[in-house]
Amino acid sequence: QFLPVESGGGSVQAGGSLHLACAVSGGTVEKYPMGWFRQAPGKEREEISCIASKDGRSYYSDPVKGRFKISRDNAKDTIYLQMDFLTPEDTGIYYCAVDLGRDRCINDGQGFFTASWGVGTQVTVSS
Repeated sequence: QFLPVESGGGSVQAGGSLHLACAVSGGTVEKYPMGWFRQAPGKEREEISCIASKDGRSYYSDPVKGRFKISRDNAKDTIYLQMDFLTPEDTGIYYCAVDLGRDRCINDGQGFFTASWGVGTQVTVSS
């Protein structure tokens, strides 16, 4: 049973940056895709990025493309999310997940149905 734990959230002003981390215990995640999601107040949770297990290929949702960068360190069973040029629309709870049902990232909205989830970290961006 994997247990992801997010960290690095906080409050910043618009235009600022945050660096999130997600460390996973309970086994090695080397062969699984992992991703970041967020849920804004009053909205559904949305996927924002996925990173493949071995070749590091990734994709991003349109709202964060060009501003966020996902990376992973398999030796540490950890993924990261560098978030730059933050706007108030980026406010929300950020979750990471281990996709147990696939062996690659496919941007079709069908991933992470069988997954291990963290409890999230709050990101607040003020104008």
